[in-house]
Amino acid sequence: MSRQQYPLLPHTKVFVADAGSTDATAAIAQLTAAQLGLQLIVVPGGLPAQGRNAGARLARTPYILFLDADVELQDPLLLVRAVYRMRTQQLHCVTTDILCPQGTAADRLLFRANNAVQRASRWGAPFATGMFMLFDRAVFHQLGGFDESALYAEDYLLTKQVERSRFGVVRGGVVTSNRRFQKMGRARIAKMFLTTAINSRNPQYFRMDQGYWEPKVRSVAPAKHGPAAL
Repeated sequence: MSRQQYPLLPHTKVFVADAGSTDATAAIAQLTAAQLGLQLIVVPGGLPAQGRNAGARLARTPYILFLDADVELQDPLLLVRAVYRMRTQQLHCVTTDILCPQGTAADRLLFRANNAVQRASRWGAPFATGMFMLFDRAVFHQLGGFDESALYAEDYLLTKQVERSRFGVVRGGVVTSNRRFQKMGRARIAKMFLTTAINSRNPQYFRMDQGYWEPKVRSVAPAKHGPAAL
């Protein structure tokens, strides 16, 4: 975030949703924010949908940016391009490509497939991951925010409600790690991607534990997700 050449960044509020992490997430985030001159607020987390909604309820700006905890915004003009697209084209949601330069060739191939699906979804039901989602705040609340009854794919369930003419993919990308593949395996991730698409019209599917969280989800799962109000 600190690399962004976004002129309003010093006035941007960053919300970190912390679900009782044991790695001093909140303290580290607050220290870093103080060093960078950012306004940071820690909010209660839970499942990703709960943490994201908790931050979004506090936002008062026209746009809300949702990021995952392990995402890096290395492209210094990414936010500028994303906000410009939102304003000039009156879009409701903007995402970008997901890059994994430190992953294996197989990891990079899977992320390229994800990016291709995101771009193709502009002609059908929009699809974006929670790694980078810039939302029009009013539309976000009109859609009901993230479904807190969903155990996973809450980002998919929300973005597929966006009008395809109001959905965009901005050039560039955010950088992430391959931790998901290391933890769950590439084949398992690919299978979950396909079953998610197959069950896109079956909300109940996403309310059941599909093995995304280890150990199985009961009431609270580790989550460090949150929005920035832009």
